[in-house]
Amino acid sequence: MAEKNLSLVSEFLLIAFTDCPQWTFPLFLLFLFIYLLTLLGNLGMIALIHMDGRLHTPMYFFLGHLSFVDMCYSSVVVPQMLAVLLERGAALSYPRCAAQFFLFTFFGSIDCYLLAIMAYDRYVAVCRPLLYVTIMTEKARWGLVAGAYGAGVSSAFVPTVTAFSLSFCGNNEIDFIFCDLPPLLKLTCGDSYTQEVVIIVFAVFVIPACVVAIVVSYLFIVVAIVRIPSAGGRAKTFSTCASHLTAVSLFFGTLIFMYLRDNSGHSSQEDRVVSVFYTTVIPMLNPLIYSLRNKEVKEALRKVLKRAELS
Repeated sequence: MAEKNLSLVSEFLLIAFTDCPQWTFPLFLLFLFIYLLTLLGNLGMIALIHMDGRLHTPMYFFLGHLSFVDMCYSSVVVPQMLAVLLERGAALSYPRCAAQFFLFTFFGSIDCYLLAIMAYDRYVAVCRPLLYVTIMTEKARWGLVAGAYGAGVSSAFVPTVTAFSLSFCGNNEIDFIFCDLPPLLKLTCGDSYTQEVVIIVFAVFVIPACVVAIVVSYLFIVVAIVRIPSAGGRAKTFSTCASHLTAVSLFFGTLIFMYLRDNSGHSSQEDRVVSVFYTTVIPMLNPLIYSLRNKEVKEALRKVLKRAELS
């Protein structure tokens, strides 16, 4: 009888940042500017990779896909966040919330897999340089990328189906920037322990698995670099990994802080700030990280700009 009297939720209300109305418009302008930079930077990186033949290598092949996924990843969250700020709250229907959660998990998982694949690419380049061309063939590259997209589907499908098979009742307000797992679980009612365990296992499995793959790859890379006799050779070899290490540290650092921690003692405001960083700021920073720290990208950009001036 008690279950029948529960009012089931048919839509969710995103209310992030609406508790500070004086900041909503400045934040709207800031996040809009960051989002436009994200689109411009990642589209520019993709175009640069296609235009310059020197960037037609496995590393930049994976980087092009990372830029594409970053754009999609950010586009799943930021436009909705802008609507929340502009309208001081935005209602999402049950299907739209489920779709956003699926797409966010899908593209976020692919981002993790691609960063792990790029670590493996650096391992082969540094530790197996003579076999690099034969290992990282075009077929192998496409196979790895296809595997990342396929794994992304399975990584998103099970948590989404399980999460939205739960009963949501009573309060429908989500004090967050999008339909993510932690705030959604706070709205569930009834006995949902088993479903929550399944969701959490699938949702967080991606992060540790990719981190382990990256750490193992870089352990072998460090050993190989230490064995290089000259300091110049060690510095040159390490420089080929610096951009990737920076991107990995930023992305996985915030994900681990958000999803693999004890939730007690953390405010929703802190969670919002962290989520903004990994959904909005990092996709904007990645093209800058790879542009500023990669000699090949800087030379390709210089060449394109010079060609544009001459024309």
